[in-house]
Amino acid sequence: MLTRFKPTWMINSIYEITPAEIREMGIKVILTDLDNTLIAWNNPDGTPELREWLEVMRIEKIPVIVVSNNNQKRVEKAVEPLGLPFIARAMKPLTKGINEAKKKFALEDRQIVLVGDQLLTDIAAANAAKIKSIWVKPIVETDAWNTKLNRFIEKIIKKRLQKENIIKKVWGHSLND
Repeated sequence: MLTRFKPTWMINSIYEITPAEIREMGIKVILTDLDNTLIAWNNPDGTPELREWLEVMRIEKIPVIVVSNNNQKRVEKAVEPLGLPFIARAMKPLTKGINEAKKKFALEDRQIVLVGDQLLTDIAAANAAKIKSIWVKPIVETDAWNTKLNRFIEKIIKKRLQKENIIKKVWGHSLND
C-alpha cells in the first residue's frame, strides 16, 4: 500500500531539475503541479528563478505543462504570464489530468515525469498513471486551507516510508542523488 506514495526521485526544488538529467532519464515532457511546486500558492506571480528555469527548458525544447487540481480560471490566471500550457481539474490522485496530457502529446509513459509537492495527490497520481515522479519540497511552508489535512496525513506516510526504507531521509539536489 505504501508504495503507491513512493516517488521515483526526491529533490529540494523543481528549479534543480536540469535538461541534461531529464534527457538522461529518457524524459521528453515535464508535467508539474502548480501550487507550492511551481509557484507559491499565495504568490501567483512566481519568482525570477522560476522564469529562468522555464526559459532554460524552452531553449532546450523540453515542454513544461501544468497539471493542477485547481479550476480553469485559477490555473489560467497563474500560468498566462508564464506562457505555459495547462490542464485544470486534473483530479489527482486520479489519473484524469495525466491521461489528458498523455493523449495531447502522444507520449509513452516512460517519456513523462510529474513533479509535485504532495505524496497524496501528485505522487499517487503519477504512480497510478505508471509514469515517473519527482517529489519536491513545498515552496512555502504554509498551505491553503484545503491542503492542510493532506499535509497532516502526508507526514505520517513520509515517516512510515522512511522507517521502511522505501524513501530516503534526505532530499537530493539532482536526479542522480
